[in-house]
Amino acid sequence: MLKELRIRVAGLWVAAVIVIAACSVAYGIAFTANTAVVWLMAVLIPPAIMLMVWPGAPPVTIAELLHTVDGPVKEDTKR
Repeated sequence: MLKELRIRVAGLWVAAVIVIAACSVAYGIAFTANTAVVWLMAVLIPPAIMLMVWPGAPPVTIAELLHTVDGPVKEDTKR
């Protein structure tokens, strides 16, 4: 689920920057090669950094390594 959220946030970022660029062109701002490079960096660099540093699953603890956490509870058969 967390991976899907990361991809969705990155996609929303790219879509927002593209909409802002389209609006700036529609309002008559010049779109040259230099501004195209700046827009490309604005679209690609922040989501790439976000996807690299967004934390994944928490690391396994020592207790989880020694004992099964999600397994069934074993009953004592010796009485």
